[in-house]
Amino acid sequence: MNEGETLSPADVEELVAKLAREGHPPSRIGLILRDLHGIGSVKRVVGKSVTQILEAHGMKREVPEDLANLIRKAVRLYRHLEKNRKDKVSRRSLEITEQKIKRLSKYYVRTGKLPKGWRYDRDKAPLLVK
Repeated sequence: MNEGETLSPADVEELVAKLAREGHPPSRIGLILRDLHGIGSVKRVVGKSVTQILEAHGMKREVPEDLANLIRKAVRLYRHLEKNRKDKVSRRSLEITEQKIKRLSKYYVRTGKLPKGWRYDRDKAPLLVK
């Protein structure tokens, strides 16, 4: 892309969809657009957020990105604690992380981004984040 060349809202939407198809999460898409294409705010250019654009293109994530990142962290801590049972600092960190997951999931259920009966389960967590 040449300097001074601006993208239309339709071009930005296509670029967001293309980056999502390549496997980039919404937060990284925003960073790529900012750093490589000079788009500081997708919402200002298009009028929709990156996640709204992805939903419109049928690429909605089953678990929101921030919740998925917390679940990944909890899974890593749980695996660590299986090997290091006496690590009390990590045990406390796992408790705090699981409470964050529960609070955030409660919010997402209330706002409709997760189904009504959705619950975090430590045993099924690795399946959620792959």
